[in-house]
Parts: sequence; C-alpha cells; structure tokens
Amino acid sequence: MTYLRPINKSNRILIFVVVLLILPGILLSQRRRDLESKRKKLFKNIKVTSKLLKTTTKNKAATLDRYIALQEQIQSREELLLTLEQEIQISEESIVRTDNVIESLRDDIAQLQYDYSIMARHAFRMKKNSNILYFIFSAGNFNEMIKRWRYLKRYDQYRKKQARLIISTQQSLESKITSLERKKDDKLVLIEKEETQKGLLEKELNTKEKLLSDLKRDEKRLKKELTKQKKAHTRLNNAIEDIIRVEIAERRRKERDAKLATSSLGKNSSTKVWANLSSNFKKNKGRLPWPVESGIITRKFGKQEHPTLKKVIIDNNGIDIQTQKSQEVRAVFGGKVKGTQFIPGYDYTIIIQHGDYYTVYSNLKEIYVKRGDVVKLKQSIGIVRTNPKTNKSEVHFEVWKEKKRLNPIYWVGKS
Repeated sequence: MTYLRPINKSNRILIFVVVLLILPGILLSQRRRDLESKRKKLFKNIKVTSKLLKTTTKNKAATLDRYIALQEQIQSREELLLTLEQEIQISEESIVRTDNVIESLRDDIAQLQYDYSIMARHAFRMKKNSNILYFIFSAGNFNEMIKRWRYLKRYDQYRKKQARLIISTQQSLESKITSLERKKDDKLVLIEKEETQKGLLEKELNTKEKLLSDLKRDEKRLKKELTKQKKAHTRLNNAIEDIIRVEIAERRRKERDAKLATSSLGKNSSTKVWANLSSNFKKNKGRLPWPVESGIITRKFGKQEHPTLKKVIIDNNGIDIQTQKSQEVRAVFGGKVKGTQFIPGYDYTIIIQHGDYYTVYSNLKEIYVKRGDVVKLKQSIGIVRTNPKTNKSEVHFEVWKEKKRLNPIYWVGKS
C-alpha cells in the first residue's frame, strides 16, 4: 500500500521566512539603534550650546565667544542633519523590506492553506471510503498493523502542526502590517525633524555671517585681547612648570633617600603607592570624567588657527570648556593637591598630582582645597569663574606627565 507522505515544503518555507525576518533585521536594528543614540547625544549637545549662547552677553566683548559657541552649535546641527538623513534612509529600507516580507507571508499562507486543503480532502476520503480501524486491523501481519497505526498518528500530528503553522504565520503577517504602519509614522516624524533642523541651521548660518562681519571690523581690539591672553598663558605655564619641577626634584630626592635607607628586598611602600597611582591613572585614559558636569569645548589642545584672525596661530596647553554659571569644578581622578595659585588672567589655579601625572584646573573664582589635601574622584575643588563683561563661564583644563603636556581630549570621556 502507498501512504500519503506529509508535505515538507511548508517546513522549508518556514525556515526561509525565519531567515528573512531575523537576519537582515538584526543589522538594520543595530544601525537604527546606533543612529538613534547618536541623534539623542547631538540633541543634548545642541541643548547645552543653546543654553550657553543665551547666557552669553550680546555685546562687543562677547562677540568672539558667541561666534565660537555658534560654530560648535552649527557643527552639531550639521552632524544631526546627516544622522537624520541616514535614519530616514534606514527607515525607507526597513519599509521596503517589511513590504517584501508581508508579500512573502501572504504567499506562504496561501501555500500552507493549499497544502492543508489537500490533506483535509485526503483525510475526508479515507473516512468516507473506509473505516480507520478496519484500515489498521486489515494489515497482513502485526508489524504492518503497527506501521499503519504510527502512520495515522504522525499524519494526524502533522495536520495539527500545519494548522498551527497557518495561525502563527497569519499572526506574523498581522504583526508585520502593524510594524509597517508604525515605521511609516516614524519616517514622517524623522522627516519633520529634518525640516525643522534645516530651518534652524539656516538661521544659525546667517547669524554666524553677521558675527563674522562684526569681528572683522573689530580686529584691532581682538589682537589686543589676544596679546593679553598670551601673556596670561605664559604666566600660567611658568607657574605650572615651576610647581611640577620642584615636585619632581623633591620626589627624586626622597626616592634616593629611601633607596639608601631600605634593604635590597624590594621597593619601599611609598614607591609602590606612587607606581600604582600612575598605573591606575593611565589605565583610565579615555574614561576620566570631565572637570565640569556639562559644557562645550571652545578651544582645543595644541597649535591652531585663530577662529577669525587670518594667519594668526594660537597655542593651547590644554582645553577650554564653556559651562554654566557657578558650575562646580571637580577632580577627574583621585590624587594630592600640589599647588594652588592666583594668576592674573586665569584667576585661581589648582594642580593635582596622580603619581607621574598631573591635572590642572584654571579660571576658578573660588577654591575648596589647599596644597597637601588628598582629593577623591569627582570631588568638588572649586567654582568656575564667570567673565563679568561677557557672562561667559569657562574652565581651563590640562593634563601633564611630569614635564610633558598631554592632550586632555584623549584622557577624558564623552561629556
């Protein structure tokens, strides 16, 4: 006797649908999550910059500060627009893909229903033309009877499985249709945000051009201010170098004395503590917190062109971070205060030692620590100074390894 074999095509269809639904979706979902995270971060940066621009005084003295902050704002806005465009593109890809999946699911349901109807008709004919028990007990021998019984049992299970598969595929179809509508709505929201950002960017670019024109007419004052800043920068640099040089000399003297006083069994405890502190500071490179809770970097490390004065190069030993008024300044790592000093142009300055490394915090109107104090990670050490003419609050931050200046950007994490 020839048995009707369960149809395996539907199983292959199910596997295909699973692969079609899952694998490409994982890649798109990851890209979408990354872009969404980036968009939120950019919105946060723009919010911070907008707030700082509102607090900066709208006068001649603050024009350059407003111009620099606006440049940062425009850069973030342009990056945000690019991110939104990429999100819209992914949304379009996802919509097309979901459309294709919906069509595939509909085809699958039609095929599954057709297969199921064949089995149903066959089962009906078996019941109509013969008795199932007669079919089993009419076997030529016991083994044949067992085979017929097992066949009918598997056949019945397979029919139930096909029925469940039809239901689950229909549910997947309904879910995908709902998902498609949601994705279309999300795309419209992204397009609306993109249009809003384009409008804001156009206004900011116009404001930037106006500020630039004002600055070009005021180059004489800017050059005079720059000369004063360079002198203040030199005083700050000399003060830092003096403190670090004295500290290094004192440390090396103590190490020589300790070496003579201790046996050859190993390093003394203070040397070990020193080495551990240096090692821990280095291990946290790129993960140190900002010296303030939030803000924007208005001047980067190293030699760079002046924002508006042509052929004028400025040099910065650290980074300048504009922040909110009366913002507390905090230690980026545990260590010991090695110097506090008032320097005209930078107000109060604090130098904290972390083994072989030093962090410098300048432009503070008030300080909470003194030389010799031990500070902890994120401990408040002072309050940032606000320029009375421009209403700009800015902290100057540096990182040194003994006498070598390091770029703080590579040491602090993202704000």
